Amino acid sequence: MTAALRIAPSLRQRSQLPDGREINCASGAEQATLDPKNWNAFRAQGHRMLDDMFDYIEHIRERPVWQPIPPEVRGALREALPRQPGDLAETHAQFMREVLPYAVGNTHPGFMGWVHGGGTPVGMLAEMLAAGLNANLGGRDQMPLEVERQVVQWMRELFCFPPAANGLFVTGSSMANLIALLVARTAALGGAVRQGGLAACGKRLRAYTSTDAHGCIAQAMNISGLGTEALRLVPVNAAHEIDVAALECAIAADRGAGLTPFFIAATAGTVDVGAIDDLSAVAACARRQGLWFHVDGACGALAMLAPELAPRLAGIEQADSIALDFHKWGQVPYDAGFVLVRDGAIQLDTFGASAAYLRRDARGLAAGSPWPCDFGPDLSRGFRALKTWFTFKVHGADQLGAMITRSCALARYLQQRIAAEPRLELLAPVALNIVCFRYRAADADRVNADIVAALHESGIAAPSTTTIRGQLAIRAAIVNHRSSADEIDALIAATLAFGAANSRQ
Repeated sequence: MTAALRIAPSLRQRSQLPDGREINCASGAEQATLDPKNWNAFRAQGHRMLDDMFDYIEHIRERPVWQPIPPEVRGALREALPRQPGDLAETHAQFMREVLPYAVGNTHPGFMGWVHGGGTPVGMLAEMLAAGLNANLGGRDQMPLEVERQVVQWMRELFCFPPAANGLFVTGSSMANLIALLVARTAALGGAVRQGGLAACGKRLRAYTSTDAHGCIAQAMNISGLGTEALRLVPVNAAHEIDVAALECAIAADRGAGLTPFFIAATAGTVDVGAIDDLSAVAACARRQGLWFHVDGACGALAMLAPELAPRLAGIEQADSIALDFHKWGQVPYDAGFVLVRDGAIQLDTFGASAAYLRRDARGLAAGSPWPCDFGPDLSRGFRALKTWFTFKVHGADQLGAMITRSCALARYLQQRIAAEPRLELLAPVALNIVCFRYRAADADRVNADIVAALHESGIAAPSTTTIRGQLAIRAAIVNHRSSADEIDALIAATLAFGAANSRQ
């Protein structure tokens, strides 16, 4: 224990008034709290819990990716509300026995379903520090906010955004896309829309995205009050990229019908196949038409960290806003979504509000305005920035970029394995790290659905499914930094084995 920590209790116990008198604050420590009565025993149990999680991650390859939950285990978590204190060690033992073995499995290198990052031990430790600090990052003058502002600065640098740009940590890109849409709505209608609502503005807004965009764009239209019918779904080309000519035609048709186009959401890494829209072309279209240019980069924006891949995102630096997830390719533990807005002043106009209980001052804890709660809907906010800050500080942007490049190389390796196997077929181009394929069979949709379920239950691999041009596909999203060619080979071998078995049924 450092000298600074040894003297801290005396500093806490005595506070000084302006006239020099001291107030003894030590008596409160004797009152009942939720702190441990025996710190030594608690500390020993805490170390056991930490070691158990280190062991879990270190030996993750020895576990199945996923396994079904037995009825008796599921039933164990149907108990009544505990009224009396329990034992920490016993509760931890229940977690190890009944929770940990039946998680979704995205820490495992064989997890390739959906787009889930694998997390890191560094991020886990940072999350523990954040929980211990228990900071509310809605506002106030505190160093945790400077950590968040540091990450915002790094993202400005990464995406070549100006100093006036503002960033905000949120739960994930679903919320980030919603915030971007609301800021764009303010830019189109002015701050008066916050008081009068859409009905008072006298305009019928229209937004645009591709048919391959994530469903959260439509959800944002719904939540914002604009309605999903105000979202035009633009067709994609053979590479699953938005058809910019069709986009221009849709905008022109809507203007001709007396509607007000205001927002384009391009995608950097579509959820189905990982395609990247031609961001430069979409940016040029947005400029010509005077529309807000947003990029949903939940899956692919962090490819900017990889020199080999960053040129594929040319044009993202022209965006008015970007949504991304550090908990995907950034490998930050869940959750750590982020929105970056080019004009922070418009974002402030969208969410800033005054209230007596949120009074700002030039000194004391109420200094440091504006606060994060002025740039989004959340007043209570966790310290998501700390695990992101730790991840970049400890691993470095170059190492994260190299990991992203490697996951794309593994996707190409999987593509090669599929091409070399007559019983398999590729269903979509491999743009980044997502591969969509299937086992050739007479009843292909049923067979491939059964293959994926069998893969899950075997614990060998966990891909997901999607539909590509009417055909059910096995979708392998290679995001986990622990994945290697061994996991790709295991996926192929098991797919062929289960495919052969299911084809005979």
